[in-house]
Amino acid sequence: MLPGETARLAGLLARLERRVRELALQVEKMRLAEYVRLLEHPWRLMYINFISGLARGVGIALGFALLSSLLLYALRLVVAANLPGIGRFIADIVRMVEMHLY
Repeated sequence: MLPGETARLAGLLARLERRVRELALQVEKMRLAEYVRLLEHPWRLMYINFISGLARGVGIALGFALLSSLLLYALRLVVAANLPGIGRFIADIVRMVEMHLY
């Protein structure tokens, strides 16, 4: 082996070692071992997905209730402003919604 090749191979080996360390660090950051352990226990995975689905559903329901109540409140303010034409139309919509709520 030529002396120049030895230095080149040493540089390649150093870069390869640095890249392997970077990949190992990225795998640790991804927490791949925890994910594999989770996949080995399908019931735990289903439980976690069930709980997250419930939380998502409750969040959607609360968000929709809040936004719809704010919209109805804004519509009532428009009706109270007695805008011609629009006020009567919105009042009918609010009455229909209130009939279905109670």
